[in-house]
Amino acid sequence: MGITAIAFDFGTKSIGCAVGQSITGTAQALPAFKAQDGIPNWDAIEKCLKDWKPDVIVVGLPLNMDGTEQDLTLRAKKFANRLNGRFGIKVELQDERLTTVSARDEIFQRGGYRALNKGKVDGISACLILESWFESYSE
Repeated sequence: MGITAIAFDFGTKSIGCAVGQSITGTAQALPAFKAQDGIPNWDAIEKCLKDWKPDVIVVGLPLNMDGTEQDLTLRAKKFANRLNGRFGIKVELQDERLTTVSARDEIFQRGGYRALNKGKVDGISACLILESWFESYSE
């Protein structure tokens, strides 16, 4: 029996989102959530969680390339804590150092510069965060 997981790629203006199953280990991008200085529309997030009923939420943890924390790291952790506190779903943090770069490469390969709009990058980043989490996940 696999699990359903939702991943969020936290950003101050936009929060990418993806959903996936541990059985396949793959994720699909969902529409990104707009955020006002890192604060999302919690009702929209709640609707997403109700629709998909995830067993776990994975939040990408933005770190500097050398592994040190940055301002956004703390904000992503706070977002993860709020998700857990508000919805009571287990939240895991996933190092996302390479995912945004990979997301840009992936989009570029699929559709060139025209495809590099921010919402798509966030969604694919969230997919990559989730897929890398699945790789290290064991039931």
